[in-house]
Amino acid sequence: MKTLGLIGGMSAESTVVYYQTLNRLVRERLGGLHSAKLILWSVDFAPVAELQAEGDWTATGQILADAARRLEAAGAEALVICANTMHINAPEVTAAAGIPLIHIADSTAAALKAKGVARPLLLATRYTMEKPFYRDRLASLGLASLTPGEADRAKLQSIIFDELCQGVVRPQSKTEALQMIARGKAAGCDGVIFGCTEIGLLLDPAELDLPAVDTAVVHCEAAVQFALD
Repeated sequence: MKTLGLIGGMSAESTVVYYQTLNRLVRERLGGLHSAKLILWSVDFAPVAELQAEGDWTATGQILADAARRLEAAGAEALVICANTMHINAPEVTAAAGIPLIHIADSTAAALKAKGVARPLLLATRYTMEKPFYRDRLASLGLASLTPGEADRAKLQSIIFDELCQGVVRPQSKTEALQMIARGKAAGCDGVIFGCTEIGLLLDPAELDLPAVDTAVVHCEAAVQFALD
């Protein structure tokens, strides 16, 4: 089994999901007392979130590149950024380390295609919804993603940062997210991307009337596939 290096803390709430899911998947594959071989570098999210808000992606890239080098030096054989938005710095992470980066958008696209989705609604932070790095990668893999309207994007940003990243899950926010999905379906979306690793704390794909992919889960599945193969 290969050792995975996790760049986490963005947020700590979803990094817990990664840790639990990776270990569950390895146990399901290998049985018994098996668990994943992991090294975790968990950043303090507050300074990173401030840099995000300032649009200083050069500085966030330096933070993630430093984490990548530390994980490689500690023995990691592949890197996993435990967040969608921070894949904006995937080029810096890849350049900093001589080990593979398992990209969350690649596993997301594969899972969507397996469900027959072509026009998914992307629910995520404003950065992931509005900047091209994520949607362009999906497009290169054959998916034409759509995003909610301006008011919904602002509301979703608030739900993610003010609630989910701080361990708060509100029924009203779930209702609002479901309404966003209904509007997306009416606009022609045929699937949903939980494009922030915290959204799975709020919504369950099984409860939706459109095919949905929880990016945190499929990212973990791809990482375990790498580790075990």
